[in-house]
Amino acid sequence: MSADMSILGLFLNASIFVQLIMVSLMALSVISWGMILSRSRALTKALKTGNLFEQRFWSGVDLGKLFSDLTSRNKIPSGMELLFVSGYKEFARLRKQQGTGPQAVMDGTHRAMRVAYSREIDKTEVHLSFLATVGSTTPYVGLLGTVWGIMNSFIALGSVKQATLSMVAPGIAEALIATAMGLFAAIPAVIAYNRFTHKVNKIEILYENFVEEFSGILHRKAHSSSQSPGQNANSPKQYVAPR
Repeated sequence: MSADMSILGLFLNASIFVQLIMVSLMALSVISWGMILSRSRALTKALKTGNLFEQRFWSGVDLGKLFSDLTSRNKIPSGMELLFVSGYKEFARLRKQQGTGPQAVMDGTHRAMRVAYSREIDKTEVHLSFLATVGSTTPYVGLLGTVWGIMNSFIALGSVKQATLSMVAPGIAEALIATAMGLFAAIPAVIAYNRFTHKVNKIEILYENFVEEFSGILHRKAHSSSQSPGQNANSPKQYVAPR
């Protein structure tokens, strides 16, 4: 391929409008790939840490000690850890309040966990709407550049008496590059969006099941009428996940 028919040469010979479209598509592609790599790491980490915490939670560990470990470290709890900390903290706080019935305790506890759940799910969905927009619109943006470039090529042919393939080929080739760049930006974005949506759904199910199961444990504790003498309502030894 000659220098004039190289991709760089076709880009430089394209009209300003088509060049702007190509640059925009390339920028969207670079941004998309950055978001794809970032989301892939974040969602994989969320699934891994969620599964590890669930295993620890159901291992029979003392929940009071688990709460202390999560709140005393420098790292801020996130994901399923945050759901546990939010629920446990609110449950212990409401249990210490005089005149608070078991149902009121559970309503407040469940509400605290649902708020934490919503915030964590929002974090997992970051950038997904951008990837969906890139995947659905960039092919049409590239097609716009192609139509514009082909239109200019045919307009230029109107000023000559005899048209040849060598005259129209460069203009059509540079126009088709815009469509190719649009597809280059769209295809990875669509694949990543579908893959990430599936992972987010798995995380939602994982978190949702934990909230309901943990609520069931705390519900039994809230309605338990027996309490050891001298033991505080929020004593860690009262809260042990069943094996």
